[in-house]
Parts: sequence; C-alpha cells; structure tokens
Amino acid sequence: MTFLYYFFLITFFFLSLLMATVILMQDSKSMGLGASFGGDSGNSLFGTSTADVLKKFTAYLAGIFLISCLVLSFWTSSLHRLKTVASKEVAVEQVADNQ
Repeated sequence: MTFLYYFFLITFFFLSLLMATVILMQDSKSMGLGASFGGDSGNSLFGTSTADVLKKFTAYLAGIFLISCLVLSFWTSSLHRLKTVASKEVAVEQVADNQ
C-alpha cells in the first residue's frame, strides 16, 4: 500500500512538471516561451494547429491534475487518521487471579 501511495505521489509531481511545461510552451500575447523554440506565431514547433492541440492537452492535463490532487488529498488524510488511531491504542494487561 505504501509503495502504491509513493508511486502515485511521484506520478503527481511528474504531472505537475509536465503541465507547467505545456503551459509555458503556449503562445501568449508577448510570445512567452514559444519564442524560445524559434519562430513567430506562424512558425510553430508542432505544426500549424499547435495552439488548438496545446489548449486541449492543457485542459486534459488540468482535469487529471485536479482529480489526482483530490484523490491524493483524501488518501493522505486517511493515512494520517490510521496512524493516529494506531498510536492511541492502549495495551490492556490481564491480571491473573492467584487465590
């Protein structure tokens, strides 16, 4: 269970980096990071319909990001609750009756 949690956590960080990169690649009013790849608004790295493809890809990434953020949030809180319940358990000793 712990391996799965950390796997999803690392995947979430990778998703965050991918989303930031895709957002920075998009053209803006001042050309943004798109100018770093060489070219103006007519010359794009991925073809002529780059703006539409990147907008759709960003929208899908944002949806996946939000869902994974909620899932990890609930998962983390449930793990925390399990740890606090386990730490509050009191060991009860039985006393032998020696009569």
